[in-house]
Amino acid sequence: MVRERLAAMVASASDGAVTAREALAATVPLSALGVTSLAQMRLIDAVETEFGVEIDLSGDGFDVLDDLDALERHINEAQRAHS
Repeated sequence: MVRERLAAMVASASDGAVTAREALAATVPLSALGVTSLAQMRLIDAVETEFGVEIDLSGDGFDVLDDLDALERHINEAQRAHS
């Protein structure tokens, strides 16, 4: 369920340049599909607001944003750490 929600958030953040279906099926980084740095910033805001987790861009944050599976793992780990 989280992965599907993230895919929808990618579609919204990219103004439809990358569809949820494309994000779910991606075998390349999301940036290669057309997720821009502006869309990544929008995605950060949406993820932090909806899931209550922080994405630290000083570390591996941009790598996490470029891969739906990595983003889902980050959210799950952050939520487990805070419960």
